[in-house]
Amino acid sequence: MKKREIQSKLVYYGPGRGGKTTNVLHLFKTMSRQVCGKMVTIDTRGDRTLFFDFLPLSIGKIMNLNIRIQVYTVPGQVLYNDTRKLVLRGVDGVVFVADSRRGKIEENIESLENLKENMAEYGLTLQTTPFVIQYNKRDLEDIHTVEELDRALNSVKAPTVEASALTGEGVFPTLKKLAGMVLENLNQRQASSAMRPRMLAKEPVAAGVREEAPAAPPAPRRVVRAAAEPPAVVKEQVATGVKPVERRAPRVAPRRESVSRRAAPPPKAQAKRPAGGNRALLYIVVTLVVLGGAAAALYYTGVLGRLLG
Repeated sequence: MKKREIQSKLVYYGPGRGGKTTNVLHLFKTMSRQVCGKMVTIDTRGDRTLFFDFLPLSIGKIMNLNIRIQVYTVPGQVLYNDTRKLVLRGVDGVVFVADSRRGKIEENIESLENLKENMAEYGLTLQTTPFVIQYNKRDLEDIHTVEELDRALNSVKAPTVEASALTGEGVFPTLKKLAGMVLENLNQRQASSAMRPRMLAKEPVAAGVREEAPAAPPAPRRVVRAAAEPPAVVKEQVATGVKPVERRAPRVAPRRESVSRRAAPPPKAQAKRPAGGNRALLYIVVTLVVLGGAAAALYYTGVLGRLLG
């Protein structure tokens, strides 16, 4: 089952041997195991500072979501600057642990400038990121005053906490102050993300969203005109620039009539006697009259008439 939670990342930054690791170790030792997760540590050569460690803390809910805070430290030596950058990736809040001892101002300033440079690579600044300065080692005698430390380190007017990580004084107030700032920042981001869809719906231009072009008008309907032609052919004119389409009406099969109503075939026409036959008959009759007389002519005329008829 997927957990409904928001994870935030806090990083303890500062010069070498300034008290970063001591802060996180005190948190881990004094917190209940019900709210404190497992700590992971990696030692680096020549440096007693942890390579990194994290401490998940369950501290409540925002918008019905559980909040888990992971606490990291970075190595103090410049030799491990790449590791510092890596630990700062995705950071939500930073605690700068300054060494209050005299003679450590330059180291504090150098580490703070390094923090600004590494945050800038992720597009972050101290002004826009939850940021708290802890003046550590206040239990010692030879230390700078808070005013002196503010003039040297707190140009952004960040909240400050006096602490002694060795005794635990100021450790939890530092974490509480930074966690409150991170939660407030998360609330603002949640509210802005909830308001953004409504802003886009009401004011698309002001929100930087390009308005969509209006929908194109519907295509003109085809106009059908009756053609002044025989009913067997119908012409259909379509939109401008389209060749007229001809459609022929379907042929209707002739209806079959019953045998009784079928018309009788026309009578056969009598064959016409060819004109040449009449002329030949006349020649024969004249010849018979001359040779045999009228009676023979009549006889043969009847025979020839039957033959030719």
